[in-house]
Amino acid sequence: MSPAPTPSWPELPFAPWRDTCAALHLWTQVVGKIRLERTPWLNHSWHVPLYVTPRGLTTGPIPDGARSFELCFDFNLQQLDIAVSDGSGRRIALEPRTVADFHAAVLGALSGLGIEVRINELPCEIPGAIRFSEDRAPRPYDGDAARRFWLALLQVERVFQQFRTGFIGKCSPVHFFWGSFDLAVTRFSGRRAPAFTGSVPGLSSAVMREAYSHEVSSAGFWPGGNGIDYPAFYSYAYPVPSGFKDQPVRPAQASYSAALGEFLLPYDAVRTAADPDRSLLEFLRSTYEAAAVTANWDRAALECPNGACGVPRQT
Repeated sequence: MSPAPTPSWPELPFAPWRDTCAALHLWTQVVGKIRLERTPWLNHSWHVPLYVTPRGLTTGPIPDGARSFELCFDFNLQQLDIAVSDGSGRRIALEPRTVADFHAAVLGALSGLGIEVRINELPCEIPGAIRFSEDRAPRPYDGDAARRFWLALLQVERVFQQFRTGFIGKCSPVHFFWGSFDLAVTRFSGRRAPAFTGSVPGLSSAVMREAYSHEVSSAGFWPGGNGIDYPAFYSYAYPVPSGFKDQPVRPAQASYSAALGEFLLPYDAVRTAADPDRSLLEFLRSTYEAAAVTANWDRAALECPNGACGVPRQT
């Protein structure tokens, strides 16, 4: 049976699915750490994220000798699909279960396919987290809520991709970081940044220093948590330029959070706007401009008109 239709920009109140979100966060970490273990290191940890697909979230191909395999969360069928290039595969139901059970099921399924993987079991970016194999607390799973989250990610990813085309400098892919559980896209000025001196639970200082080795303007989308109890878009700069927080940004519902050190725009402000795409693009562009202006980026060399389908760029 096909899932019931859902609005393009679905409602996504955080409180009703907070516990499901916490479970899914940890499950994506199990899957993401498998990609981390088998993929050569890429700048700014770009080798570890998941990617939004028409089915859910995927690792993309992961090397296994002459073979490759992929793990994909399918939020229509509510299952984790494991596909191997030799035609074999496994399916694991997304349903209420402990993190320890999910961890064992995934590694057991891979082992049954001849893929032996050992991962660091300590979750990243979650204060007070415990090892996957020791997390035996019951975890609920609301498949409808998880599906709505993925449908929101589909819309956000589409607009983020459009925003990405307006920059010819170094720019990250649009990707889903399972550590912080957010969809993100990052622009770079090309200049080195001062060494990052902060700390993040479950991440080494070396990882953080490499992640923020260069000046950035980064934007993303959270379902909630991370200091806020509602889904929101964010935008920050590193290092933070003088005057950044005082720059005018759009739309009117956007504001600077001193507690988080970044601009925020509630998801509902975009979802209920007359033109959600335009509202989100206004936020992305104006907050990037706030960073680029106050940090004196070489905008003439870095920016370009947004791309159009089938039209090569003028050079």
